[in-house]
Amino acid sequence: MKTIKINPADNVAVAIEPLKKGESIHIDGQNITLNDDVPAGHKILLSDLVEGENVIKYGYPIGHLKENHKQGDWICHEHIQTNLSGLLDYEYQPVDKKELTNPAYEEWFTKEQLTFQGYRRKNGEVGIRNEVWIVPTVGCVNGIVNQLAEKLKQEVNSQLSTVNCQLPTVNCQLPTLRIVAFPHNYGCSQLSDDHENTRKVLRDLVLHPNAGAVLVVGLGCENNQPDQFEQLLGDYDKERIRFMVSQKVEGDEVEEGMKILRELYAIASKDQREAIPLSELRVGLKCGGSDGFSGITANPLLGVFSDFIVSQGGTTVLTEVPEMFGAETILMNRCENRALFDETVHLVNDFKQYFLSNGEPVGENPSPGNKAGGISTLEEKALGCTQKCGKSAVKGVLPYGERLSVKGLNLLSAPGNDLVASTALASSGCHIVLFTTGRGTPFGTFVPTLKVSTNSTLAKNKPTWIDFNAGTIVEGEPMVEVFKRFCQKVIAIASGELTWNEKKNYQEIAIFKNGVTL
Repeated sequence: MKTIKINPADNVAVAIEPLKKGESIHIDGQNITLNDDVPAGHKILLSDLVEGENVIKYGYPIGHLKENHKQGDWICHEHIQTNLSGLLDYEYQPVDKKELTNPAYEEWFTKEQLTFQGYRRKNGEVGIRNEVWIVPTVGCVNGIVNQLAEKLKQEVNSQLSTVNCQLPTVNCQLPTLRIVAFPHNYGCSQLSDDHENTRKVLRDLVLHPNAGAVLVVGLGCENNQPDQFEQLLGDYDKERIRFMVSQKVEGDEVEEGMKILRELYAIASKDQREAIPLSELRVGLKCGGSDGFSGITANPLLGVFSDFIVSQGGTTVLTEVPEMFGAETILMNRCENRALFDETVHLVNDFKQYFLSNGEPVGENPSPGNKAGGISTLEEKALGCTQKCGKSAVKGVLPYGERLSVKGLNLLSAPGNDLVASTALASSGCHIVLFTTGRGTPFGTFVPTLKVSTNSTLAKNKPTWIDFNAGTIVEGEPMVEVFKRFCQKVIAIASGELTWNEKKNYQEIAIFKNGVTL
């Protein structure tokens, strides 16, 4: 198969492999001769269209042609103009409940309640990691938290080496916890929403159940005052979450921090994994470096998996609000009730207003990598992007920085930027981020960030970036088989298997900022 037509209503097909001018493809009972070379993932026009007519992909318009084009033409971003403009009025037209399921996929879902091996915390929450985190309240102490993390790693490794030398013939399995510092640029010289966003995300980080213990390091004179930040945490576990205000430490703050970290490490080292129902897993859905295969392979795979987790009583979260533009009504009409519909309208129009207030068009989104990979407009990107959340009903809508309270599919306010959006997903309480990509990226946020490639070439070329290859779907492997393998992979990661970003120690946070810096 050289091409694929995704929806019967489409007037374009997608090239599965690079095609040459003059080649013939067979679609809808007709032979079409290519008028151009067509890169893999790019679109081929199936019928003559004139200037202004819509290009249809996934069964929806993805923009209109800038000029006349013939059947067999290669259609890319240079040929299509977005139909998106400003704010819109939306009407709630809830879909029939039958459309919120996919019987063909549901047959694959086991009725058995599956489990993973996780950590049950004192407050009842569950983590899939047991790490020691060092979190600065302000960027001024980034150097301190980085030094603390490095010194504790060296100390732990030294102790392990000593034990191994003493017991050379014994298979000695000592508890080894990952130690991670999360430097950032904020916590001072911020106003209003920016200041609160920083406080909320740092609060969410400190309280996240993937941490077995946390040291919060403050300076003392920052806007994000440590005592006020501590109040924001509420009734927290004071044994496992400790504070150090550097200006109040007499002498060497690094040595003082090491004393606290040794205690925290010893406490967290005693934690043990246990069987946890899959209903308690919270999964973030994200894409980045998307290409023409994203909406054909990896994103639909995540959609099936999202529906599966929801069927198990678990939680999935979709974000990247600007990448909903053009497909937002699909999500709005899947809202369980009118109140959620209104919240989703607010979610979308708030982000559109953010663009417009800064003098930017709402449709200017696809990156150079997206365009090179075959994505021409924001509508095309959005229609592929939103497939990650399957067909389930929308059960919750979250403002940026807020934590999950409702199981099922949730929508979260955050931009499309990979690291900012992934941080927001983790901040909401997701244990893991499933990240689809056609171009590839090495990064990870503060929870395991499992990379799913949309094509096999990327998986082959970047084996230390990609955790799972969904490209086999377009090569003929049945979706059901890929889905089963993917389920096993996610459960293994939730039970302790490391993602590539963890193996490489690529873990970062990025906080959304849109206001004044003093």
